[in-house]
Amino acid sequence: MAEMAVNNERVVPRLVVGLGNPEPKYDQTRHNIGFAAIDVLARSWQISLAEQRKFNAIVGDGQGIPGHKVLLVKPLTYMNRSGQAIRAILDWYKLSPESVLVIYDDMDLPLGRVRLRLSGSAGGHNGMKSAIAHLGTQNFPRLRLGIGKPGDAIPNANTETIPHVLGKFSMAEAPVVEKVLKRMTEMIELGLREGVEKAMSLYNSQSIV
Repeated sequence: MAEMAVNNERVVPRLVVGLGNPEPKYDQTRHNIGFAAIDVLARSWQISLAEQRKFNAIVGDGQGIPGHKVLLVKPLTYMNRSGQAIRAILDWYKLSPESVLVIYDDMDLPLGRVRLRLSGSAGGHNGMKSAIAHLGTQNFPRLRLGIGKPGDAIPNANTETIPHVLGKFSMAEAPVVEKVLKRMTEMIELGLREGVEKAMSLYNSQSIV
């Protein structure tokens, strides 16, 4: 696979990584919305996902939109070691860090909000800390999917962070999550066509709810 596609200096992802934890008990939890995002993209783009042990990740290779090949990745290293798998794939395919788009959960954003950025700090997210450490730079695109803070959805509910992050979305939240993942797909497809900057300018100010 060649270096990142750049048209008129636009940033166009070649590797889309969703962060999460691999065990079944983490399925459909807020912290694993990055994994859910990759599953949605794989279905939408008809890309088959399979475990590749040399990367310690689940990987799929195909076209996100016609003429734009992408790799979809779910690291199997656990969240706080996500960067190991990303680094291994970048090295194997000789891709630059700027060609990576990382999708992950963010408590600082309410459910229904998404934020696409070209660079930035980890913001306290362990998966992003690992990605930044292994890539040796903060300069790679990331898409933050809001999961809200504890107690946002249910007043007077448990306000501890870990149960919230590792908890599953409620029945009331599920339709919003579905809309968020649909919006996420639209954003990434626009990023493939016209660059990440264009997708940022169009979608970052919008909210699902």
